[in-house]
Amino acid sequence: MATITRVRGIRTRADGTWAIVKIETNQPGLHGIGSASDHFRTGVVMAAIEEVLAPKLVGRDTADIEDIWQSTLTSGYWRSDSVMGTVLAGADMALWDILGKEAGLPVYRLLGGRCRAAVPVYAHAAGDTLEALMDDVQRYLDDGWTYIRCQLGAYGGGGFLEPGTGGRPRASALRPPFDTTRRGAFDDEAYLENVPAMFGALRNRFGFGPKFTHDVHEHLRPHQAVALAKALEPHRLFFVEDILPPEHVAYYRHIKQACTTPQAMGELFTNVAEFLPLVQERLIDFMRIRVSKAGGITPARKIANLCEFYGVHTAWQEGGDNDPVNQMAAYHLDLASWNFGIQEENHFTDDELAVFPGHAVTENGYMYGSEVPGLGLDIDEAAAGALMVPERAARPKFMAEDRRADGTMVRP
Repeated sequence: MATITRVRGIRTRADGTWAIVKIETNQPGLHGIGSASDHFRTGVVMAAIEEVLAPKLVGRDTADIEDIWQSTLTSGYWRSDSVMGTVLAGADMALWDILGKEAGLPVYRLLGGRCRAAVPVYAHAAGDTLEALMDDVQRYLDDGWTYIRCQLGAYGGGGFLEPGTGGRPRASALRPPFDTTRRGAFDDEAYLENVPAMFGALRNRFGFGPKFTHDVHEHLRPHQAVALAKALEPHRLFFVEDILPPEHVAYYRHIKQACTTPQAMGELFTNVAEFLPLVQERLIDFMRIRVSKAGGITPARKIANLCEFYGVHTAWQEGGDNDPVNQMAAYHLDLASWNFGIQEENHFTDDELAVFPGHAVTENGYMYGSEVPGLGLDIDEAAAGALMVPERAARPKFMAEDRRADGTMVRP
């Protein structure tokens, strides 16, 4: 068996927001990589890899994946914080990558083998106007996609009171002179009016063949989230994503009592157990934790197995800030999980993909990975370094703030 001799972080992407864990062993040429990317705290993640993860793992047997995960989780006493959970996920993926290479098998075969021929993914269609959104939806349909997320502009679009930011124009709200809104005041009632109308127009044009989703991004107050789910029921969405923030997940009980609109939740979960009541009470339909925020492949496969018994499907979260390594980890879980539901698409540039030879390929709404042992991709460290733009990487990054008319921040 191989022994861990070195653990280090590799930072890449133009803005420096991708952090990759590389674990090296005493076996010549045998190493593994995993994703520890955190768009807003990359520097903290890199420091944690060097100062916490490496001293904990060096000298361990690479095959002891479960014990390494369990002992690292509790090694700092307090557990399930978003940074260390992501760092642990990077190590966990890298260890599965090594195990696959030693076995001469892709990771999904170690997880039980494939349940499907390929992995369907959903597209991101958007437009600041309904006409622009419809054009974007048509573009994806023409390219063979079936599952399409539909948004009026950026998150919250359809709920902003000024014209030109998504939805039908409305009168500007009177706001205090200290207002700091970036793109107009967010108004729950405007969102409740415009988003169901948007899907009504989409169904009138495209029918019920396309499988539409929508991301609320936690913008609504809880009782209005219930109202939105009920209003969307006639439009038969594939799911509504993050209609509630983690602080108010108890309101999913009210949603389930009011309608059958499928619910997807989990993007902001970091604790390995906080999702349990939602699954056990059958309050959600799709589990959307990011694999690197769940803690890696080890806990994610347990989550998937648990969800199967409660009729909940997986929809591992991806998004524009994610990297090809986490995408590939999710792909292996998707192939091996009977209760897989859907995966989110990613958009990478050619230069970004060149950093990760063996990366997944998406065509006509389906994602395909390689049969190379392990995760199936590697990292070109020279290309990774060349991709970085130091001045961009040095800029602090924070989640965008939307605010209501009186200046109150909307929680994402």
